[in-house]
Amino acid sequence: QVLDELEEHLRNSQYFRFLWFPHSENPPCSSSSWFWDYAVGYYLLEFLLWISSFIPGLVVWINRLFFRLLFNSRVENVAQSHRIFSYECRFRQHVQDWAIPIEKTREALLELKAALERNPGIAAHFPVEIRFSRRDEILLSPCFQRDSCYINIIMYRPYGKDVPRLHYWVAYEEIMKKHGGRPHWAKAHSCTRKDLEKMYPAFPKFCAIREKLDPTGIFLNAYLEKVFY
Repeated sequence: QVLDELEEHLRNSQYFRFLWFPHSENPPCSSSSWFWDYAVGYYLLEFLLWISSFIPGLVVWINRLFFRLLFNSRVENVAQSHRIFSYECRFRQHVQDWAIPIEKTREALLELKAALERNPGIAAHFPVEIRFSRRDEILLSPCFQRDSCYINIIMYRPYGKDVPRLHYWVAYEEIMKKHGGRPHWAKAHSCTRKDLEKMYPAFPKFCAIREKLDPTGIFLNAYLEKVFY
């Protein structure tokens, strides 16, 4: 329903974001109390996800349970922008976040959903966060010269424990690349300079500026060397 009405939502909203719970069919609303947001949405969730690291099949039921507990009723909040737009990241996590052309939103999300359904061994944590941004002219912006949709996926690390994510990560990146995606610079991705040159029309121009301003590489680190060399 959200995807069917997406153009209307974007047209009628100054800011629009929605969340999707993998392994469920429902668009969530939101809770708003310390007990539900923290006692249940933080401490209980972390414990159950830690249990699921031994029994991955539990993730499906955890996602569905927490949808019913935390996001099954409509809530309206009015507050200052930094309170409304901020998102509780809960505990430690691995994250990927790519921007695709806004017109590819529906197709990419349905492909991600289908990929999870084809691979029941992939346990995807909730939520998948979908938000939108206008185009800009910043050379290395994921929104450079195009209105964009960001699709953010997450895998939590309960009590700091890593959980398997490789198959999920690979499936997601393949879909994002297929639809012209560009990775968030502060999130995980596997792209090299060769990949980024295809994604960003102004990448060579930026590299020329960077090399002129920092010819000896003083401001480079291991990550930036992978990106710019």
